[in-house]
Amino acid sequence: MNKKKIINDPIYGFITIHHDIVFDCIQLPEFQRLRRIKQLGLTSLVYPGAQHTRFQHVIGAMHLMDLAIKSLRSKDVSISVEEEKAALLAILLHDIGHGPFSHSLEHSILPGVHHEDISSVLMEHINIQMNGKLDLAIEIFENRYPRTFLHQLVSSQLDMDRLDYLRRDSFYTGVSEGTVGIERIIQMLNVKDNQLIVDQKGIYSVEKFLMARRFMYWQVYLHKTGIAADMMMLNILKRAKELIENGIELFASPYLTFFLKNEFTKADLRNPEVLSNFCNLDDNEIISAVKVWQNSDDTTLATLCSMIINRNLLKINISDNEFSKNEIEKRLIAISEKLSITKAAASYFVITGKLSNNTYSPYGDSLKIGMKDGSLKELSETSEIYNLAYHNKPTVKYFITNVK
Repeated sequence: MNKKKIINDPIYGFITIHHDIVFDCIQLPEFQRLRRIKQLGLTSLVYPGAQHTRFQHVIGAMHLMDLAIKSLRSKDVSISVEEEKAALLAILLHDIGHGPFSHSLEHSILPGVHHEDISSVLMEHINIQMNGKLDLAIEIFENRYPRTFLHQLVSSQLDMDRLDYLRRDSFYTGVSEGTVGIERIIQMLNVKDNQLIVDQKGIYSVEKFLMARRFMYWQVYLHKTGIAADMMMLNILKRAKELIENGIELFASPYLTFFLKNEFTKADLRNPEVLSNFCNLDDNEIISAVKVWQNSDDTTLATLCSMIINRNLLKINISDNEFSKNEIEKRLIAISEKLSITKAAASYFVITGKLSNNTYSPYGDSLKIGMKDGSLKELSETSEIYNLAYHNKPTVKYFITNVK
């Protein structure tokens, strides 16, 4: 039996691990890997303090789940010990499928495979090791358990995941606009008809949460310099994969090489060899390769890697409108001449895309407010801030990169 463990967290203070099964999962190699994956990827190139990890985040989210369960029980919401354990495990393991630098891996080494898919497969893999002790946790995580509010605490527009990452990312980046009154929001949560709701007196706290989320997206998650760095890392991995496909040998760890040399789909995740190699990938694997690739004979790869390592990032322009084909072509020709590379290779430096910041969506899993008369209303019907159609539409901006 494991002793009850205490973790000292800089955000919440002492976090107690109440259940042996939770501690057992934390001790797994698949979970300990999260210590070697930064929560915000390359955002530390913008905010130097953003060095915190996925491990810290999921421990924090688990702590908030514990607080939420206690708060709901105080309002006579029946939650069994088994449901409590399962909810804690579901939130603890919800990010276990994240790869190095988060979404860069999803769009380059494992295109089309989302981290949620990998999390589900890894949870099933761990469940086998633990003789089915994660059955209920997996049901909650995959939203197959009838008591829907437990899944909503893990994944919804107001879940423990978002509450932790907003507070934590705000703390480590120093962006104070992201500070959220987590404790009050949790105290305002309630359940009606198996759905998670917010008591009417918690509306202002939810509004503050939504505003904080909006600010954090523009100032941190969609910061133009951070986007440039992410796009560069994405293209580094794509270029490395392309070179290897053309028979060029590149230095990389055996785990990274495995993915650079092979194509995999979502169905391949259940292959033990694929899962084993994935569980050995972390930020260190990628950075070690990028440092060596600075000396590659391929100008495109070497230049991109050197720019990342030395923080000489691509310049990025943001616009309310899409960039024209003529503008893109002009930049491709200029970079091709500047770096003495082909126009096709120059496309690795001229990257276009769009940024979307959707503060809140009233559709699907929307936030319900429990009114004092016992009725339920959608947040946009009650909020003084979010009752306009303008706020329900995502704000979209377009970007294009260029060499400085």
